[in-house]
Amino acid sequence: MSPISLLHRLMVAAAAAAVLAACSSSSHKGSFSTKGVRLPEGSCQVKPSRIGLAEKIRNINEHNGCQVPNAWKVQSLGTVQFSQAAILNCGMADPLYSWLEDVVQPTAQRSFGESVVSIDVAASYACRPRNNVDGAKLSEHGFGNAIDIAAFTLESGRKVSVEQGWWGSSDDRRFLHTVHDRACGTFHTVLGPDSGRAHRDHLHLDLQNRESGSVYCR
Repeated sequence: MSPISLLHRLMVAAAAAAVLAACSSSSHKGSFSTKGVRLPEGSCQVKPSRIGLAEKIRNINEHNGCQVPNAWKVQSLGTVQFSQAAILNCGMADPLYSWLEDVVQPTAQRSFGESVVSIDVAASYACRPRNNVDGAKLSEHGFGNAIDIAAFTLESGRKVSVEQGWWGSSDDRRFLHTVHDRACGTFHTVLGPDSGRAHRDHLHLDLQNRESGSVYCR
């Protein structure tokens, strides 16, 4: 083998290794603790495919705490499209559908006189610590038990983003604060920009399985 051919192969191998390393680091952002974290129930009453465009995918288990025992790839729920498919456990779909149809849509009509046609999904399943803080507890995203929503797009094409609208016009503020507040109870954790910098640009919704059964909304 000529020196040039050998050099070419080494360069290709190095590039491939770099790509694999990047993919690996993107799904495991730091170490985390699983102490006191409770896996959500894998069962659900409504199949996501009955209320939206969704397909069952292979269950996830990364053998480090991150697992989704009843995993689904969801592209829309009801009349609302997702900017990217969300990987969620089955139990997340029905509460998310109910919130979108029973809270988000009526609030959009009152605030803007039009419906929401899509949401910007910032995150769903991700094997990482909470708030990407190394050493923190495993995030509910690691169970496919959470979704982050960065923006809502209206029929007219207007986009209401959490980052700009939370302190923006009165209509945007009213809409975002209402859908945030009324998610509390349907979801066990609801976080927005008022909860800190980690959520300055999205709404975080999850169904954390707390032993006490309490909810946390901020």
